[in-house]
Amino acid sequence: MREWLEWSSQGIQALAVVIIVASIIFGSLRFLGQLSTRAADPYRAYKVLLGRALLLGLEFMVAADVIRTVLLDLTANGLEILGALVVIRTFLSWTLVVELEGHWPWRLAALGTPSEQVGVVDAQRRVEASVGGPDKPARVAFEVPVPRATRDGEDPLPVRKVGIS
Repeated sequence: MREWLEWSSQGIQALAVVIIVASIIFGSLRFLGQLSTRAADPYRAYKVLLGRALLLGLEFMVAADVIRTVLLDLTANGLEILGALVVIRTFLSWTLVVELEGHWPWRLAALGTPSEQVGVVDAQRRVEASVGGPDKPARVAFEVPVPRATRDGEDPLPVRKVGIS
């Protein structure tokens, strides 16, 4: 059983390496092809492909380390090493996400859905609420700008209009 777990851990690590190497080869060939056809922004597509491959490879490597440590080397020293590896790989993942998406992973909810992010100018949503009692149903409408991502780190749009209808 122990030997099978060791093999599975090594297999997962090998899969991570294969994913990264295959993505580098495929991405490089695609990048060269896009350069020769003068496609729009081939470097950005190349960077995104490599970044996503690295993120996936890091996830597989963390999984392999967890399997190896928890199932095969459950000692205080093994757990310390696992903790350090997870912290380092998590930091690397976060920096890759920042590089690819332009914001911290936890800022995604504040930025809106992907279709509402970079490139959307002054998009607004109409929010309506009933503020009257059961015998006086009054409606209030608010025009609220949809938050958008910015490229230079500035805050999302401020609230501009409040209206009553």
